[in-house]
Amino acid sequence: MPSSSAQQTTDDPANTTPQPLRKLRGFRFFFLSRTISALGSAVTSVVLPVLTYQQTRSPLLVSLVAASGTLPYLLFGLVAGAVADRVDRRRLMVASDILNAVCLATIPMAAALGVLGGVQVIAVALLSSSLVLFFDAGVYGFVPETVGKENLAQANGLVHGAESVVRITGTAVAGGLLVLLDPADSVVVDAVSYIASALLVRAVARKPRSGAPAGSRPGFKESVGEGLRFLRRHPVLRIMTVAGTLQSFAGGAIVGQMVVYADRGLGIHGADTRIGFLYAAWSAGGIGGSLLLPGIRRRLDASRILLLALGAGVLLGPVVVFAHDWRVAVVALAVWGSAYLVVLVNTMTYAQEVTPAELQGRVNTTRRMLSSGLGVPLGALVAGAVTVRFGIRAGMSTAVVSVAVAAALVWSANVRRPVGDPTRRALRRHRTG
Repeated sequence: MPSSSAQQTTDDPANTTPQPLRKLRGFRFFFLSRTISALGSAVTSVVLPVLTYQQTRSPLLVSLVAASGTLPYLLFGLVAGAVADRVDRRRLMVASDILNAVCLATIPMAAALGVLGGVQVIAVALLSSSLVLFFDAGVYGFVPETVGKENLAQANGLVHGAESVVRITGTAVAGGLLVLLDPADSVVVDAVSYIASALLVRAVARKPRSGAPAGSRPGFKESVGEGLRFLRRHPVLRIMTVAGTLQSFAGGAIVGQMVVYADRGLGIHGADTRIGFLYAAWSAGGIGGSLLLPGIRRRLDASRILLLALGAGVLLGPVVVFAHDWRVAVVALAVWGSAYLVVLVNTMTYAQEVTPAELQGRVNTTRRMLSSGLGVPLGALVAGAVTVRFGIRAGMSTAVVSVAVAAALVWSANVRRPVGDPTRRALRRHRTG
């Protein structure tokens, strides 16, 4: 466990003026790697479920492939974080990308040989997502080392904004590829994108690794425990993690019930292009959120931003739930999507700022394990069950309730504690430059 003095230092970093990111060569390479890889992944997110259904005709297995992006966080989140904190992060990220390219390339190769089956497609989906997890575990410490903590809000906002744009573009590209190519051949796009990402990450100059020397590192079990203890004992990060998990529950409920909501709530039936507008609105909202965050963080501390963004979700949620006009729903989903991404990137940035370099992987993958690995699938499951029993508006309302609980928790910690309380001081103390 890091000493109390180390934690105090990370809570109060120097108020350094952010540099223009375009001048940081390492960030330019990293930004390109994330953008190219996101395009390939967006294609695969459409192609693999289609390919799974072609091979198996099983809606259950299609759902398993669709959920493969979050399952690895539940299975391997703690392991990936510990590995990332014990090895060279850049090498881990490059190796993960290369292995992912090889993994995905087995699909078109097997199809060309006439031996592709549903089991292989599902196995590739799960293995590919697991490799992405190990890549992400390295990113949490790699980005602060590359851009400096004073540039984190701007860097994270730009990367997530670009990924939101590319996700929308990539799904459209996937639709075109499915017309022109066999689904198995379309996977090549993602395999090539991982090779390009690996080369770009490798081009980022290696920075000196801080932390304990290899000989003094604790055992693997103790290493995992250090990350868990830091997260549990840090008053602000603990609250933000709980709030983030509740918000991810809401996100899982919204996306998981979107088609049913369109059909039963808005009267959009069958293969109607307006369903695509609903999904695009939620994703496009993330672009606005990523652009807004750096400016907001120069004026407000992380906990107040969290409270305001969650409050926006509480206000916008009922508009979405009770809308009967699809155009009203699209606008409300887009604005709510902006607030949603503000919460996500704000929490991630704060966690990277206050976490010691040697704990970045463990602390941040644990957060993602709770939010993405637990919150998203649980939200989809609960909302689906409530919809079956009480109707679609009740099912979608579970998202609003979850965000409201998160907002209440943050408000309670930020406002109702006595002025002299250490948790209150910590909540108000940290600001970026």
